[in-house]
Amino acid sequence: MTKQEDSKLGASGLKLVSPVPLYGQIKDMLRKKILDGSYPPHSKLPSESELMALFDVSRITARQAIRDLQKEGLVFTIQGKGSFVTKPKAVQDLTRLEGFGEAMNSKGYETYSRLIGAREVPASSEVAHALKVSRDTPVIEIERVRYLNRSPISLDVSYFTLDVGRRLMDEDLETRDIFVILENDYAFPLGAADIVINAAVADEKEAELLAVEAGAPILRMERLTFTQDGRPIDYEHLYYIGDAYQYRLRVERR
Repeated sequence: MTKQEDSKLGASGLKLVSPVPLYGQIKDMLRKKILDGSYPPHSKLPSESELMALFDVSRITARQAIRDLQKEGLVFTIQGKGSFVTKPKAVQDLTRLEGFGEAMNSKGYETYSRLIGAREVPASSEVAHALKVSRDTPVIEIERVRYLNRSPISLDVSYFTLDVGRRLMDEDLETRDIFVILENDYAFPLGAADIVINAAVADEKEAELLAVEAGAPILRMERLTFTQDGRPIDYEHLYYIGDAYQYRLRVERR
């Protein structure tokens, strides 16, 4: 174990009397360092032998800590080479209407946004149809890059009517989910959303913001969210890095 690795773990000893087993404490230490970026994607974790020496534990304990991280999808192991940090991959359940932060934070991921711009624009035919306004009616466009464990994962371009959008422009959109603001602050209970998903390739702007090459595969989603009384309130174009996001749903034969 090198001094650098030792400092990354911040090893201060394990609690011998604790409801959390030793392997769980080691796992939590490693997990924290993965999520805060101390161990970036594809970096190598300390070996079982190094963990044994650092924490004075058995090989079984060290191995179980690594295995639990594998089960969480945070690391992968290459036989004979060691364990490495996986690139973050967000998995969201399509059967639930959730904002990105809501869905990812509940799984223990760190999320935040970088606000690219918020401005008044004339509604295109597509936006006007979605929000049920006339073409060229002024609407508010909000662009953000979303981050998962400090890595860019999506570009979100959202449209709102002026009465809602102007209020949102004064909010902290880098740390708060718009869905949470709409429901908790503005008393707009959300009801349902229409979603369309297709494959696309990143143009120059999308590639620059998402730190990928132009032409890289991305997942493009259109989402129109309605309040419980049927008002269209949030129309979005969402662009996800192709290998970093998954949607899951269960369908039943009736």
